[in-house]
Amino acid sequence: MPALPLILASILALALSRPLVSFLREGGHLRSNYRDQMLPCPLGLLIPAAALAALIPLALLAGLFDLNTLDLVGLPLILGVVALGIADDAFAGNSRGWRGHGGAAIGGAFSTGALKAFGTLGLALAWCAITQDGVVRFLLASLVIVLATNFFNLLDLRPGRSVKVFLLVGVGCTLGAWSFDSLFNLGLWVGPILVCGAFDLRERGILGDSGSNVIGVVAGIWLVLVLGTTGLAIAAAVLVLLTIYGEVRSINTLVESTPGLSDLDSLGRIAHRA
Repeated sequence: MPALPLILASILALALSRPLVSFLREGGHLRSNYRDQMLPCPLGLLIPAAALAALIPLALLAGLFDLNTLDLVGLPLILGVVALGIADDAFAGNSRGWRGHGGAAIGGAFSTGALKAFGTLGLALAWCAITQDGVVRFLLASLVIVLATNFFNLLDLRPGRSVKVFLLVGVGCTLGAWSFDSLFNLGLWVGPILVCGAFDLRERGILGDSGSNVIGVVAGIWLVLVLGTTGLAIAAAVLVLLTIYGEVRSINTLVESTPGLSDLDSLGRIAHRA
C-alpha cells in the first residue's frame, strides 16, 4: 500500500484547508501580499497539520495489522524545518536574506532568520550523516538540502510559484528514476504540499516561511533520494549559482522578464486589472 500515505494526507489536507484559512483570518493572522492585499498567513501550516494527522491512521494500520503503511523518510528533518519556519513567521524582524540575517547575528542581534539558517544546516547534516554513505555524498546531500530550502523561500514572492517549481522537480525526479518509489517515500508531504500550493495559487492565503521552507526541504530530500553523486554535484552547483543570483539580483525580476518563464509563472493565477 505504498500510495496510501499520499492519498490519505491529500484528503486530510483538503479537509483541513478551509478551517485553517478561517482560523487564520479570524485570529488576525494576516500578511500583505504582492498586491498589498491582507491574506491569511502562514497557510503553510496546512502541510504539517495534514501530514501529522495522517500519521494516526497510518500508524494504527501498521501497528495493529502489520501493514507497510509507514514511510517516514526525512521526518525529523522536515519537522525541524517546519518548526524553524513557524518561529520565523511569528518573530521575524526586519533582516532579509543571508546577508541581512548574517549581519544581524554578527552585530550581536538575535535573528530568527539566522536561527533558521543554522538550524536547517544542523538538521541537514545530522540527517545526511545517518543516511548517506561516503564523505563526498554526505557533504553534497547536506548542501543540496540547505540550499533547496533557502531557494524555495526566495521563490515565494508570487502565488503558486514555489509549488510549480516543486512540481517540476518532482516530475523530473520521478521520470529520471523511472520509478514512483521516491514519490511514495515522500507522499505524506507531497499531497499536502500540492493542496496547499493550489490555495496559494488562488490567493486564499500566503505560504509563509513555514510553507516555503518545508516545500524546499522536501524538494531537497527528493533530489537526494534519486540522484547519484555526480547528479548531486550538478544540483548543488546550480543551487549555489541561483542562491548567489538571488542575493545580488532579483529572481522575481528574472522570472517576470523572461518569455516562457513568465507565462508558466502566471499560469492559473487570478487575473487582476491594472
